[in-house]
Amino acid sequence: MSKQDASDGIPAAEAPAKRPPLNKYALACAILASMNSILLGYDVSVMSGAQLFMKQDLKITDTQIEILAGIINIYSLVGSLAAGRTSDWIGRRYTMVLAAAIFFAGALIMGLAPSYAVLMLGRFVAGVGVGYALMIAPVYTAEVAPTSARGLLTSFPEVFINTGVLLGYVSNYAFHGLPVHLSWRVMFLVGAVPPVFLALGVLAMPESPRWLVMQGRIGDARRVLSKTSDSPAEAEERLADIKKAIGIPEGVGDNNDDVVVVALKNKGTHGEGVWRDLLLRPTPPVRRILIACLGLQFFQQASGIDSVVLYSPRVFQKAGLQSDNNSLGATMAVGACKTLFILVATFFLDRVGRRPLLLTSAGGMVVSLVTLASALHAIDRQPAGQATPLAGVSIAAVLAFVASFSIGMGPIAWVYSSEIFPLRLRAQGCALGTAMNRITSGAITMSFISLYKAITFAGSFYVYAGIAAAGWVFMFFFLPETRGRSLEDTEKLFGGGGGQDSSREDEGDAPKKSTELTSSQQ
Repeated sequence: MSKQDASDGIPAAEAPAKRPPLNKYALACAILASMNSILLGYDVSVMSGAQLFMKQDLKITDTQIEILAGIINIYSLVGSLAAGRTSDWIGRRYTMVLAAAIFFAGALIMGLAPSYAVLMLGRFVAGVGVGYALMIAPVYTAEVAPTSARGLLTSFPEVFINTGVLLGYVSNYAFHGLPVHLSWRVMFLVGAVPPVFLALGVLAMPESPRWLVMQGRIGDARRVLSKTSDSPAEAEERLADIKKAIGIPEGVGDNNDDVVVVALKNKGTHGEGVWRDLLLRPTPPVRRILIACLGLQFFQQASGIDSVVLYSPRVFQKAGLQSDNNSLGATMAVGACKTLFILVATFFLDRVGRRPLLLTSAGGMVVSLVTLASALHAIDRQPAGQATPLAGVSIAAVLAFVASFSIGMGPIAWVYSSEIFPLRLRAQGCALGTAMNRITSGAITMSFISLYKAITFAGSFYVYAGIAAAGWVFMFFFLPETRGRSLEDTEKLFGGGGGQDSSREDEGDAPKKSTELTSSQQ
């Protein structure tokens, strides 16, 4: 069966029947890029245990804890919004190095902070680094990955977020026996170690081939694509699609690997004019893409995942696990479950598709949240010490919730967002999605303590269940399947023309290009 319909040139939506072997070079690039995401997972989860000891050591209130825990998501907006333009300007690879360096500084400030004010400064610096890392890892991975494995490889950032979550919980458990004034500091300082190795590892990676073509470096892009594609023919096809999307005339750079297009006067190769085309004058397809991205990122966080990750010790204490040792131990089980089930998504994304996993995930989240809320409601109605069986139900419901999140909503929000934007808008479109994700996470985590004090733990989780149900409806009606599509082809799913970037209002807006050629050695 032909992979392409001759009548309209649209590749078939289905993945190939026979899957090619996984490209090991692309796999290595995806792993190195995605390891930056460890920083976010570690920082969120380590706070869940550290807050217990910070509160005693610094004599701070629940309100201050709530703000300190959630504010990093608001601070990360600075990084995620800046990352789009930064990555268009200096490249995807050096943006990842910058992210690691900023987070390293933030971890040191938090670990050595003598006061609440300095802790807040450390959260700001670390938040900027998290914002950079969270936006750039899926974009880079999607641009490097071959179509046959893009779902698998682009889900790696979420795999490493979950790995970071687990490491944060392990750190909580490992250091909770230290003196109160040292325990939380050591937990934060340990987080300064990974960025050093991450920055060094990223320097060994190639640059994104799509960014290279945007800069006119076609020869360099061809060399990267030849290593990250499943076959030489696919490498040439991917290069031709990228050039067509940018508007480089056919044949330019095809005859000499050392050729570089140095006079490509393409407005937007460094990100100019993108915000206008995304927000002020988007075409109908771009508007639909933007709604899909922002809606998916909103529902991923609004269903309460970060509240569970960040405040699970409090939830378990409410369920009946009173000692720090028991509640932190149960929290480690949450991290292990969240990390284990993310592997389900990574192995099925390119086999089953995005939509089935998303809908299954959201449905499981609704059921588990309702179960958790009902168990906690029943615990509230019983005398203290008589709710032991319900404690087990509560723990099982939390584990089911994070497992359901990890098989779909967790990784696919990032995979999907990085797939659907046209090339010229991709970096800053994903930055907007990341901003929505972090704003929502910040609002949820900064309000959870106040929320459960106002309407109880049970009421809070009933609210999250309702939001997750609304998310299921949104995904069912607004998100088409992207499995098996090339990055340059996914825009057609939203009514775009595909091929040359159709993110502009009309043909007259398209920039003029020069194709003057020179040797890359000049």
